[in-house]
Amino acid sequence: SAHKTPEKVIEILKEHEDENVVYITVAGRSNALSAFVDAHTTKPVIACPPYSEKFAGADIYSSLRVPSGIGSVVTIEPEGAAIAAAKILALEDKRLEERIKAYQKERRGEIEGADESVKKLKL
Repeated sequence: SAHKTPEKVIEILKEHEDENVVYITVAGRSNALSAFVDAHTTKPVIACPPYSEKFAGADIYSSLRVPSGIGSVVTIEPEGAAIAAAKILALEDKRLEERIKAYQKERRGEIEGADESVKKLKL
């Protein structure tokens, strides 16, 4: 929580400043964490706020409407956050890039297979 433990958040960021990292922040309600992290690091920040039924999901706005000069990106699906982080890291890691390509090919195969199954149904 950036609201409750800002010093701890800064301490964590300092520990990893020399590393090739992408931060994925997960904070609900008033998501100050993502913007706070982004303001205190040069590394990419991906906000992945959990969906809440309270307020009809309006908590997302605190991740979308951030102060000027903040460059965090937002995805509401944890899988999407992990894929985005992997793609950023793959800019400098060819083995990771190949793993992403294989993952994408596998996903396409799943979709194409499901499509063929539906086409064979006699409705």
